[in-house]
Amino acid sequence: MAVYKRGYQRYQGPVTGHYTRLMAMPRYAWERLFQQRLMIVLTAVSCLWPLLCAVFIYISNHSELWAGLGGGLKKMLAIDAAFFLVYMNVQSAFCILLAALAGPGLIAPDLSNNALPLYFSRPLSRLDYVAARMMTLIGMLSLVTWLPGLILFGMQIGMANSGWFAAHWHYGAGLIAGFFIWILIVSMVALASSAYVKWRLIAGALILGFFFVLAGAARMINGIFRVEWGSVINPAMAAYTVWCALLGKEIPEGMDISTSLLCLGGLIAALGLILERKLRPVEVIS
Repeated sequence: MAVYKRGYQRYQGPVTGHYTRLMAMPRYAWERLFQQRLMIVLTAVSCLWPLLCAVFIYISNHSELWAGLGGGLKKMLAIDAAFFLVYMNVQSAFCILLAALAGPGLIAPDLSNNALPLYFSRPLSRLDYVAARMMTLIGMLSLVTWLPGLILFGMQIGMANSGWFAAHWHYGAGLIAGFFIWILIVSMVALASSAYVKWRLIAGALILGFFFVLAGAARMINGIFRVEWGSVINPAMAAYTVWCALLGKEIPEGMDISTSLLCLGGLIAALGLILERKLRPVEVIS
């Protein structure tokens, strides 16, 4: 029978589920990322601070190791909100470095090679595409943020007295929520940079500059004008304020919790608009 005489027939075979289709891109992206030697080295270095924190927790819960060193040392070795804030600050910096290394290779190659029509010709929406790319970063950044943080929290629960968890359970909840907010921000910045700049090296520099340059600019504004409102352009400061509120730590001067959440929400919305503008299967040039 000639080909032109064959009528169109809808595919009747088995169809993969939506979750399976969604996880296809992160699975291959993780495999490709961890084939890079620099990525493996940076991830390993990112785990050194959690190891040091685990040693600190062990020493803090074994008073016989430091009983003869003075009474003031007990307060210094306390596992409290300040301890988890320091842990979150250090790991958030590694989070930025990992995103700057991994983020530019997620969207930029698809835009450079005009591959978006191939993705969107399948049962995959733009929201699915962004979610899949974001899952790649969320899964990778979780390895150095809240996952080791939960291990440290569980280690402290096991070594402390029986009433410690009932009095400080909010440390674990605040750690997870705080890192989720930070990972979401870093991932959005990385994806927006990768979509806006097609050159991987420049996109990585843009991710680093977004956080460190804005932090420096906020300090400069506050110093020159002797104000505190310059911190609104610093996403790291806004996130730190939210972390303090979640962990029950005194909020630093300059920004309150509502202003911080508003700044972070506005930033995520702006980055979402950039992705919506750049991730289209066709580009109309007038």
